[in-house]
Amino acid sequence: MPVQPRTPPGVMELLPAQQIAFQRMLDTIRRGFERFGYLPIETPVFELSEILLTKSGGETEKQVYFVQSTGALKQGGATNAPTPPELALRFDLTVPLARYVAQHEHELNFPFRRYQIQRVYRGERAQKGRFREFYQCDIDVIGKDSLSLAYDAEVPAVIYGIFAALGFGKFTIYINNRKLLRGLLDALGIAQDKHAAALHEVDRLGKQERAEIEQRLAAIIEPTAAKRLLDLLSAHTGDSGATLEALRRFETPNPVFTQGLDELQRVYDGTLALGVPASALQINLSIVRGLDYYTGTVYETFLDDHPRLGSICSGGRYDNLAEHYTKSKLPGVGISIGATRLFYQLLEMNLIGADTRATAQALVLNVEPPLALEYAAIAAELRAADLNVEVYGPDDKLGKQFKYADRAGVPLAILYGAREREAGQIKIKDLRKQEELTLPRAELVARVKALL
Repeated sequence: MPVQPRTPPGVMELLPAQQIAFQRMLDTIRRGFERFGYLPIETPVFELSEILLTKSGGETEKQVYFVQSTGALKQGGATNAPTPPELALRFDLTVPLARYVAQHEHELNFPFRRYQIQRVYRGERAQKGRFREFYQCDIDVIGKDSLSLAYDAEVPAVIYGIFAALGFGKFTIYINNRKLLRGLLDALGIAQDKHAAALHEVDRLGKQERAEIEQRLAAIIEPTAAKRLLDLLSAHTGDSGATLEALRRFETPNPVFTQGLDELQRVYDGTLALGVPASALQINLSIVRGLDYYTGTVYETFLDDHPRLGSICSGGRYDNLAEHYTKSKLPGVGISIGATRLFYQLLEMNLIGADTRATAQALVLNVEPPLALEYAAIAAELRAADLNVEVYGPDDKLGKQFKYADRAGVPLAILYGAREREAGQIKIKDLRKQEELTLPRAELVARVKALL
């Protein structure tokens, strides 16, 4: 019995038209990164497990895939054979970046601006929309000893440029500062050991009913402090200017609060100066981000008409990227786009088109097989003019060739036979309009470009 062809759960495998749309999305993201001068890197799909799992605990690290070759397994079973190093598939692009920067620290130019578009792997529970293999598209700016807040302001400008170009609809980039939040919790008398649990509830504002959040928060901290905290964080949601003004009037500031507020103001003003409209940038004091290593600015981006998609791009500032691998202090700021999840959800919701079925812009038909070498020359001429061209190979009837062209989605068909050669002419059929025109052979390239 033949083996049933099927994919494992948790992967996204696309048909060509969808793959073209996905690839164009990745190309748009890549151009957006390079427009701001970010440099590409790639890291291996697997790392030494001692490098990848430097931190203990965490839900992500419980989902790691370990890797061993069949040769290593056999070697491990041999008498006195050395144990091969344990390898694991990367579960994000941040830990490999930390290793990369620490390893190549003396060869890199700081501030180091990198982008990375690669697959990562997590042992997610199999369910619709959850992926075990998926693309992440990351940028980070890494400084040595210190890093200017100008980069915190630049990151939302990168996000804005990319999502404006992608055209998925109106979106809003939300920013906040974790120093500001920590200072606020201290000012309200909330103990340090309660901060993480309190912020976990704060992060649910706008996603769940406030009454439910306040009830849970009151079980963690004093009920009066819970109400006061939520009032302060949500009083001016949607109005960045009013939010900043209210924070400046806060009656019991402390140094951490003041520093966080100053950073938030500077990042907000700096991002607007980079051309991001105020309608697409909003201060939201409930944005916390779940990862504990964020220490300052944090970002989340939502499609305005589809908030249930969740954040489509998120990140923030961290104090020391590579502390586990080097004594150097390497602060950074960055964001990540989960491209696979985003594309899959937009496809499911019919918010992204997969209308382009072909990469070829023209198809040279095999009208008369003895002219095959001339068809090859026609295709080469068009390709030299930077056009994508396919040549139909089989000796099939024209009806079958047109049927192939129609199913392939190629916009133009080129027809050239002995009659056209004798007359010094060539034919182009626009398959989109079902219109055919005859023109001088010398005008082919110019006319194909004009039709496209």
